Amino acid sequence: MSRVISLLATAFFGSALLAAPAMADVEAAAPPEDANVYFISPQDGATVSSPVTVRMGLEGMGVAPAGIEVENTGHHHLLIDKPLDDVDLASPLPATDQTLHFGGGQTQTTLDLSPGEHTLQLLFMDYRHISFDPAVHSESITITVE
Repeated sequence: MSRVISLLATAFFGSALLAAPAMADVEAAAPPEDANVYFISPQDGATVSSPVTVRMGLEGMGVAPAGIEVENTGHHHLLIDKPLDDVDLASPLPATDQTLHFGGGQTQTTLDLSPGEHTLQLLFMDYRHISFDPAVHSESITITVE
């Protein structure tokens, strides 16, 4: 049984790697002019306790799970202590401790953050984890965790 699972995983990840170069050639979709992503909470400058509840807002577009292609929709990504300038907007965003994906269409999450100052920024991307062009992102906010 474990051999079958191993073979399936190899086939899946192998095909994903073969498709990766093609993704770089994919054209980014334009968002609606009124598209806006923002933090409902916490607010910029807030002092909070961990765990921190983050609520994500969106105007001018809809939220849909990753992999579901519907015009003018996408899903949230959260950058934690990572400047937007450090993100390659021309490629799919890798999931890391600093780049969280909400591919299920989530609009709220709870984060365990260490005490101190943290920056948060939202990035709204299409069903392929590709940025819209121009990018739909929030302003970066700074919070302090006690």
